[in-house]
Amino acid sequence: MGWLTLGWKGPSGFSASSTAEFVTEGIDGSGLTAIVTGASNGIGTETSRVLAMRGVHVILGVRNVSAGNNVKEMIVKENPTAKVDVLELDLSSLASVRKFAADFNSMDLPLNILINNAGVVMPTLMLSQDGVEMSFATNHIGHFLLTNLLLENMRNTASESGIEGRIVIVASEGYKLSYREGIRFDKINEESGYYCFCAYGQSKLANILHAQELSDRLKEEGVALTVNSVHPGAVPTNILRHYGLLNGIIGTVAKLVLKDVQQGAATACYVALNSQVKGITGKYFADCNLAQLKPIATDTDLAKKLWDFTKKNHFEYELVVGLCTLVEQSRRWNTGRAGFLSQFPEVVRGAGCYHFFYQ
Repeated sequence: MGWLTLGWKGPSGFSASSTAEFVTEGIDGSGLTAIVTGASNGIGTETSRVLAMRGVHVILGVRNVSAGNNVKEMIVKENPTAKVDVLELDLSSLASVRKFAADFNSMDLPLNILINNAGVVMPTLMLSQDGVEMSFATNHIGHFLLTNLLLENMRNTASESGIEGRIVIVASEGYKLSYREGIRFDKINEESGYYCFCAYGQSKLANILHAQELSDRLKEEGVALTVNSVHPGAVPTNILRHYGLLNGIIGTVAKLVLKDVQQGAATACYVALNSQVKGITGKYFADCNLAQLKPIATDTDLAKKLWDFTKKNHFEYELVVGLCTLVEQSRRWNTGRAGFLSQFPEVVRGAGCYHFFYQ
């Protein structure tokens, strides 16, 4: 515990120093099923461990299956009755997200809780295999698609069980570092003006706006599902793993002054399980209490624009990837790239990502 975590208790009775175990003490999660993304280390591991401790069947969504199995082994060793499964999930790949959702659905399990926890910060501009800036692809677009693919299961589970479903999106106070315009819709992948922490902030702002817009849509449907975003606090995890020496220095200093992972996982676990949060949706939590947001993070027009932008583009990115495959086939037919693409000019240009694949 660092000295900065010695905060006052809020209305919930919890504070920055509260741990995930403490805020879920006495809660029986037996019969519930949860998915936790980014569960192979840090906050994701602790979140999964505590949910399993409370009787929840936890599905670990991890890029590295071996690391995920190590986490499962650790949890089961501590709690032999824990129900834990591991599924591969790379949120920077839309194909991987779709496969994960298909794999989960094939398990024929209900889904009560979805915790979108995984996150990255990239030191330089890098594109995902779908041609999207990596922070935005992983932190926002991958989770957006995953949530949509699992939503029908969550609707059905809430309806059939009579138990409120909860979607928890792990955001960050880092949203305040986003670009001046908030979301650079037309410049997501532009190297000019790119700054790693602004790109991270942009993706975290997107997380908050996604939670609010999805919450509004579900309220209109009258579905017993809540959607909230949370700030875990400043925690020395491996999110800066791509920064080498800087990661080591920050990690060493942070242990002295910031939250540990037990405290960092507390707010997500609180919003996922605690009865105090029942019926609360579209809100932002920090230190297990409701928190205020800057106006840009409560802009409903911006949230709607982001929703439409994301939904339109992630389907079209996949469409263009598919066209790439057809282009390669067309070369074998001596059609040529230009000749083939001339048959689909509006589709390819409309995707807004022609240059990612063809230039």
